[in-house]
Amino acid sequence: MSQKVRVRFAPSPTGPLHIGGVRTALFNYLFAKKNGGDFVLRIEDTDQTRYVKGAEEYISESLNWLNIPYDEGPGKEKGYGPYRQSERKELYKEYADTLIANGNAYYAFDTSEELDAHRKDHEENGKTFIYNWHNRNKLKNSLSLSETEVKQRLESGADYVIRFKTPENETLQLQDIIRGDILIDTSVLDDKVLFKSDGMPTYHLANIVDDHLMEITHVIRGEEWLPSLPLHVLLYRAFEWKAPEFAHLPLIMKPVGKGKLSKRDGDKMGFPVFPLKWKTAEGDIYSGYREDGYLPEAVVNMLALLGWNPGTEQEIFDLADLTQQFDLDRVNKSGARFDPEKAKWFQHHYLQQQSDVDIAAKFSLFLKDKGIEPGPHLVPIVSSLKERATFVEDLWEQGSFFFERPNSYDEKASKKAFKEDTPQLLQEVIRLMSSTDEFTSPVLSDKIKGWITAQDIGFGKVMMPLRLSLVGEMKGPDVFEIAALLGKEETVKRLENAIASMN
Repeated sequence: MSQKVRVRFAPSPTGPLHIGGVRTALFNYLFAKKNGGDFVLRIEDTDQTRYVKGAEEYISESLNWLNIPYDEGPGKEKGYGPYRQSERKELYKEYADTLIANGNAYYAFDTSEELDAHRKDHEENGKTFIYNWHNRNKLKNSLSLSETEVKQRLESGADYVIRFKTPENETLQLQDIIRGDILIDTSVLDDKVLFKSDGMPTYHLANIVDDHLMEITHVIRGEEWLPSLPLHVLLYRAFEWKAPEFAHLPLIMKPVGKGKLSKRDGDKMGFPVFPLKWKTAEGDIYSGYREDGYLPEAVVNMLALLGWNPGTEQEIFDLADLTQQFDLDRVNKSGARFDPEKAKWFQHHYLQQQSDVDIAAKFSLFLKDKGIEPGPHLVPIVSSLKERATFVEDLWEQGSFFFERPNSYDEKASKKAFKEDTPQLLQEVIRLMSSTDEFTSPVLSDKIKGWITAQDIGFGKVMMPLRLSLVGEMKGPDVFEIAALLGKEETVKRLENAIASMN
């Protein structure tokens, strides 16, 4: 590649960024970084009626949280701006006029009522109305009207649109990096609107002009843009510009059933479909991966494998690995099914990679929110619990007993563990523990287990009620580890409480 690689992610600020959009941004980022190129963010806000306040900031914050920030875009000017289409609107009229002048576009004055009537008439005869080569000379446009009449209409301020003049009877050969060669008969294409009399371009014109002026070399976008590819290639040809290379990414499909993943699927099945939490103007709240406790590395790894495969059994990739191995040739054509359980699998893996100190810092905030002082043993507590945790808040579920003394005991386990002689056995455990100076897990284990063996008592007769007394149920790490972390005073207090409850 002799020309410097430049890719763009061009979302519309119409709401929160769906993870399908995040995956598109990620693949653009990886391709740019792999090839020493630039990753550009462009905000496509020509449709001001659908503009949502805060959506642009949300896009930028999402990319930063995932550690895939854009190199160039709003606030990071590099000489190709402005990067919001609404700030570029003066540009587009000139390019629409160029297409009129070179015969590749025309003015159309048909009203929406007239077009509706044509559609209805076609439907009644079992046909579909398409505005193109086979009827454009019979409709109200600069191809069928005289030059004088066209001039009069434009000067009088009549409403118009500028339509692209699609060539007829041509087989268009298109190339897509992911999908290979695509053949299109231009006769089935309609003459798309490029520009409206309100001074705003449509997506198609603005998109092509901006990609050209920003020197975009590769357009990597979702499969939903595939039907627009013929028009976009024809526009490049009409302007006599070199077209970028195109790659259309597969859809992300629902976990079950047919169709692409929607925000409603997340609501219904209890998993996020947005990177960050989003609150609508009406007060509806959509959950986000960040607020649900996912680590950005887990989300990136999960998204990378939705539609791309490395050709090996490897599943764990950090951002550096992905950048090195990513290749558009290994992106699948068919849709990728989203698996919420796999997302949790990645999250569990990346949580285990974090240091106990880092996890403890996050867990400390969680405890403080509950009004609990974390205490001096938080790091070893985290170390003893984290293997079973997927999210930081799971540590509470696994080990709340470290911070709250049990005030009741699991009924089923109590019947099995608390027998007539249990109080006196626990009294002996209290005596042995109270006389232990070095209150550590190995010392306690040796002392208590040595006594059990010497007295020829069944292990279950002591170990079960000991765990129940300290925890309240039959769960948690090694019981002597629990005792050591609770400390002598608290351990004895809990054993005394259990004895009192039995009596």
